[in-house]
Amino acid sequence: MSDQPAFETRVIHDEYEAPGGFAALQVPIHHASTVLFKNVAAMRARNWMEKSSYTYGLHGTPTSFTLEARVAAIEGGTHCRLAPSGLAAIAMVNFALLKTGDDVLVPDNAYGPNRDMARWLQQDFNISAHFYDPMIGAGIADLIQPNTRLVWTEAPGSVSMEVPDIPAICAAVHAKSAPGQPIYVAIDNTWSGGIAFQSFEHGVDIVMTALTKYQSGGSDVLMGAVVTRDDTLLHKLEMAHMRMGLGVSMDDCYLVLRSLPSMKLRFDAHDASARQVAQWLKGRTEIAKVLHPAFEDCPGHAIWKRDFRGAGGLFSVLFDPRYSEAQTDRFVDALKLFKIGFSWGGAHSLCVPYRMEGMRKTWTEQGQLVRFNIGLEAPADLIADIEQAFAAL
Repeated sequence: MSDQPAFETRVIHDEYEAPGGFAALQVPIHHASTVLFKNVAAMRARNWMEKSSYTYGLHGTPTSFTLEARVAAIEGGTHCRLAPSGLAAIAMVNFALLKTGDDVLVPDNAYGPNRDMARWLQQDFNISAHFYDPMIGAGIADLIQPNTRLVWTEAPGSVSMEVPDIPAICAAVHAKSAPGQPIYVAIDNTWSGGIAFQSFEHGVDIVMTALTKYQSGGSDVLMGAVVTRDDTLLHKLEMAHMRMGLGVSMDDCYLVLRSLPSMKLRFDAHDASARQVAQWLKGRTEIAKVLHPAFEDCPGHAIWKRDFRGAGGLFSVLFDPRYSEAQTDRFVDALKLFKIGFSWGGAHSLCVPYRMEGMRKTWTEQGQLVRFNIGLEAPADLIADIEQAFAAL
């Protein structure tokens, strides 16, 4: 380099290095696509699958490595890989463990896009997919085929809130595994955020969670994570993660990291408010049933009481069958504090009506279903909002 490089060179290359020793409470945001190496030997010595060094932005920076470690700790696992959404994390698991000719089992009450992906795998990849009764428990053993490689679970079920017997399912599935042909159990643990349900303690092999929800808490981040304790599984997941190019934004990682310290406080606040609102709804003649796992008439309540340590802010209700879809839609439209929108875990309360007949094969309940996410507003104000909206019926 010349003694006096040209301007366009000087603004790219400089001699300054910030002094070391800086310490702060927040994790720094390390942006990078290109990662630098001191020399060729250092470049060739690094392995992108190891977390002891860095190779390329897609495989992580100190910011994402820190978030992965904290999410793994929350879920009780040892390894975590991030994905740009919960659905991307589901895809990572499916493509890591399934190939043409394999079979996957999915609960009938699974997250809708997970069910849709299973149909896609069957249609375009010749991977058979079967949907099972989520309350089957140990009976799932009868559905295991020689080519079954993955069993999805979700606790509680998306929208309909049934709580399956995860330990019984895991024990039955693992008993069917053969040497060299393991059958893995994966769980969508988004509802509990790793707070209410510790999946690995109950026999699960893989945890998928959407960090979009309580971990973020701001209704402004899309991110998913896959957690495991198994080194063999980690290798399979890492290969799928790399081949699918599942990179995440370091700014988004920072937002989740910033929110994690308050996650338990927020989760407990959502939980307390949701139980208060749900209890009030239980006494209303407009409502036929409250589908809240902490309530005795919710399917699987006894399992929730045995295995869970909280409930968060999400639950559903069934309106009395005398009300039509048009009437319950008017109810939702009449709400003022509750906004119409998907997701949960943020400060704002949300409400969404669902057409269950097209979503579940095993659905037998009567009445229109509406799902509530109870945010961080005062419960009395939310109850007053619901009460005024009942007039629209």
